[in-house]
Amino acid sequence: MFSIQSIRNRFLIQLIFASASLIIIFSSILYFYIEKSIYNEKVEELIHYADNIMNNKALIENASMQDTLGLSIDIIKLHKMQKEYEVYQNTHKFHSYLTLIYPYKPQKLLYFKITKDVTKTKRVLDKILHYIFIINIAGFGLVLLYAVTLSKMLVSPIETMTKKLANMNEHLMKEIRIEELPSEFRPLGETINHLLGRIQNFVKYQKELFIGTAHELKTPLAVIKLKNQVTLIKKRTPEEYIEAIETTNKTVDEMNVIVSNILNMGRQEGAQLDKPQQIDVIEFLKNKANDFQLLAKNEDKELQMDFQPDSFLAILQVGLLNQIIQNFLQNALKFTPKGKKVSLISYPDDYGLCIQVIDEGCGIDESEDFFAPFKRSGDKSGVGLGLFLAKSAADALGAKIDIRNRNDGIEGTVATLQLKSDLSCTLPRKKRKIKK
Repeated sequence: MFSIQSIRNRFLIQLIFASASLIIIFSSILYFYIEKSIYNEKVEELIHYADNIMNNKALIENASMQDTLGLSIDIIKLHKMQKEYEVYQNTHKFHSYLTLIYPYKPQKLLYFKITKDVTKTKRVLDKILHYIFIINIAGFGLVLLYAVTLSKMLVSPIETMTKKLANMNEHLMKEIRIEELPSEFRPLGETINHLLGRIQNFVKYQKELFIGTAHELKTPLAVIKLKNQVTLIKKRTPEEYIEAIETTNKTVDEMNVIVSNILNMGRQEGAQLDKPQQIDVIEFLKNKANDFQLLAKNEDKELQMDFQPDSFLAILQVGLLNQIIQNFLQNALKFTPKGKKVSLISYPDDYGLCIQVIDEGCGIDESEDFFAPFKRSGDKSGVGLGLFLAKSAADALGAKIDIRNRNDGIEGTVATLQLKSDLSCTLPRKKRKIKK
């Protein structure tokens, strides 16, 4: 049985039903047109005979001519006068007759009754109907074959992609060849390839995270073990034991920082499942800048703000956006020397809303992937998971994230986040320059 959940089966049923209806309607119209045309010719023929009778009354008396023409001509008297002729058809003993009642002397209620045997014509029409019926069956069969072939052709790209995806796993992922797909399926193929790319990046980052975590935890554990072994070799003074314990505690604190950052990843994955809510991103940025202004002032640094447009409404997970902006600002303040400034700006672009954090720090090596886990830059302390978490949050939001060196002649970096969303109002698109 056909499953109503199958698009192919629904397509087959609808195409077969529509085609069958079209064939039946067209055939019926064709047959009735042929029948009407033939009978109209017969009626005109009888009217022509009636006109000839009116002009040549000898035809009524000539029985042999009537037999030759297959006519039966009588003069009848009606109960009431009728000005127009009347035609009707009847059947008697497997013979069909067409009868014309034609005015002869309407004032005296006399009319011609001309009857013609149209049995042969009726048989011809029956044969035509029979042939039309056979053609309909053949046409319906061809439509059915065409529908099955067409539906199979339409679902073939889906089946091909399904087979390729079924043979993939986290260790073997190949992109679908878009050029081999019909143009209608190419957007779907591009979407699947984009998803495969995100999965590959996720698997890659997870592997790097596990390897990096093991390496980061192995080193402090080795230090703790070595310190304890050296401490136990001989007796030491209480002060030396205290110093060894303090060193161990310091190493444990470093390990706790690593573990806390790894736990943040779990919290971030949970935040991705939070229900999105509509917020004013500009208002959110203002509040976040106010929080960091005091921190910047305590470190003898300046945090500047420039937000355009006045309002930008977006539906997103606030926790993910907060994680990205907070990481940008923390890194900018960390690597910016005292007396320098950090800028938090926003402006509309072709993608949506562009948010940038610009610092006056030491810059970066753009050849390195700073979004990989445990990737560090400069001489500042840190685990190296901040930008990794920011990249994961941006992917979850469907946003773009990037970090580059400044190109305005000032040393420092520009961290960029591009949000795509509906604007609360129509805004002009324009490029902005980094303030010096």
